[in-house]
Amino acid sequence: MKTLSVIFGILAVLLSDVMCAVVAYNYCDMRWGIQVADYSAPAWTALLAGIPYAVGIIICIILTVFFRKIAG
Repeated sequence: MKTLSVIFGILAVLLSDVMCAVVAYNYCDMRWGIQVADYSAPAWTALLAGIPYAVGIIICIILTVFFRKIAG
């Protein structure tokens, strides 16, 4: 069970890195679109892309703690 705990811990860290990259790219794209291509949505809407990643990170952290408690 300790192996599963480590795997989910690593997965949580990787998901956080991917979330940061995706949100940063979407935010930059929205800023460019607002200034150049006349997008009508505000730039903060790009931050909504991080919600599914945040849910996944929370689930991975919960599973990490759960499997660590089972392992003893």
